[in-house]
Amino acid sequence: IAKHNYNMTNASNTAVASISWSSEGNVASVLISNCGHLNAINVAMWGQLKECFRQISARDDLRLVVIRGAPGAFAAGADIAEFKRVRLNRDQVRHYHEEMIAPALASVANCPIPVLAAIDGPCVGGGLEIASVCDLRIATDRSRFGIPILRLGFPLAPTEAVGLVSLVGKAVALEILLEGRIMDAEEAYDKGLVNRIMPLSMWEDELAATINRIVTGAPHAAKRNKWLINRLSAIHDHEILSPQQREACWDFVETQDYVRGIDAFLSKTAPKFENN
Repeated sequence: IAKHNYNMTNASNTAVASISWSSEGNVASVLISNCGHLNAINVAMWGQLKECFRQISARDDLRLVVIRGAPGAFAAGADIAEFKRVRLNRDQVRHYHEEMIAPALASVANCPIPVLAAIDGPCVGGGLEIASVCDLRIATDRSRFGIPILRLGFPLAPTEAVGLVSLVGKAVALEILLEGRIMDAEEAYDKGLVNRIMPLSMWEDELAATINRIVTGAPHAAKRNKWLINRLSAIHDHEILSPQQREACWDFVETQDYVRGIDAFLSKTAPKFENN
């Protein structure tokens, strides 16, 4: 097994957050890991995700990518603790979404080989954004899904909305974003967020069977099918939004409600939004 690791470490050289990938035969495995934080994704990890898929996409011998979280979660959104350092003003927020998250998600979506999200536990916020741009999603029946960012006082960024709308359509995307509910696996399946849900005891077997079905098929056919379906269903935010409309998407950063939402989350209190 070849391993390729990109880790953030603290002063004691103990890994605290990482994206890593390994390959066995013709299958690549990508692991999201932020132990103790339900695999919340920090700034460095978005860059690591992009780099993993850049390297994977350059390999001619791989037929499938499986992405999962370290035990306990798929990924429970962004690392909110970083907000006041990296997402405080308009320029920082624009950079974070357009220069960090958007390229990372694009690297997953544009990977030429099929990408399977193996979901167990919370798949929330940025975690659901990643799962949305994968080609298949198989979840355990204890998984949970949602994008509850309205409680933090901000909307979904344009490029990140593309994957969600492409997957579930307007009605479900609005339900997810306007209510901010966390859905159980059965509801997520009913709404088209996942392809299959399985009891935890059967999940690994189903993943193995799915992997076998994909990798024993013709690689060229799989790549061409992925390319074709993506082209036929593509939504490009840069073709829909004018430059002025894209810039207006960052207006929320200059509101007090944005500050209130982040402060409330960090202090573990309920936010009181005032529409200013």
